[in-house]
Amino acid sequence: MKISVIGAGAWGTALAKILCDNGHSVTLWGHDSGHIATLQSSRRNERHLPGCDLPECLAFSTDLAASARDREMLVIAVPSGAVRSITEALGDFAGPAVSVTKGIEHATGLTMCGILQKTMPSAVPAGLSGPSLALETIRGVPTAIVAASEEESIARLVQQTFHRPTFRVYRSTDLRGVELGGALKNVIAIGAGVCDGLGFGDNSKAALITRAIAEIRRLGVACGAQGETFSGLSGLGDLTVTCFSKLSRNRTFGERIGRGENAADLLTSAGHVVEGHPTARSAWKLARELRVETPIIDAVHALLHEGKPLREAISDLIQREATDEG
Repeated sequence: MKISVIGAGAWGTALAKILCDNGHSVTLWGHDSGHIATLQSSRRNERHLPGCDLPECLAFSTDLAASARDREMLVIAVPSGAVRSITEALGDFAGPAVSVTKGIEHATGLTMCGILQKTMPSAVPAGLSGPSLALETIRGVPTAIVAASEEESIARLVQQTFHRPTFRVYRSTDLRGVELGGALKNVIAIGAGVCDGLGFGDNSKAALITRAIAEIRRLGVACGAQGETFSGLSGLGDLTVTCFSKLSRNRTFGERIGRGENAADLLTSAGHVVEGHPTARSAWKLARELRVETPIIDAVHALLHEGKPLREAISDLIQREATDEG
């Protein structure tokens, strides 16, 4: 297939290599002409994926319109805050549009595929999500993820397009659940990182993850998703790796906050997007609108967006009234 990956960050680059390795004709688009020129000349993305060679057959572009022209599939891999503006410029595309971006738009409460339905009306949205750190993926470390679309035939097509021995792809028609699991786990990962920064132990993190998946499921079901989706790869699987891995941006961001660093300073100096930060705000708003109890999301939101002191946010969370495990 002729495919363009829109977004030359870590995940977009890793997926472009997967698609090339599967024999597809792939173009990787990026907005930064200097970055794209470096990728083309060096065949490496040292900024995001040091030491990993890119295939000679991979093409590069900074022309968004040209990148979508005559393509049979688009993969949207830009930060969540840019998805609406980028996809509006791709509004004439007709074909599968696969979002690999994890987030919730604050103003509308839409997932990324929800945005695509508005901005790319002729396209068929799909999502790809699961425990898949970019650096491990591009190095060929085995993993498994989920291709999701409300149309079974599109979910199957995306599955077939990406599947390979070290990148096992399952499929689902619960697009909303797959997307919400991928978005909400980033908020929890910040909380898990805070636990690490404070020096809490494995008991604390295991308890956090277990209660978090119940919280994510409650909110997801209230949004119309299927509860069982959150026990799968795009729910529990992605949550686990993001909360534990040293490669997780969101966990690392939370860890540094737990050690006493300032969140605003970290965001300014990070050099990459920490998706859990804006998603905490969106998820908190969504939970309020749907009247869903989300104490962990609330605590992360209070810490990041309400200026609540770290120790006070933790104290409020752990001193909540005892209740049943439902």
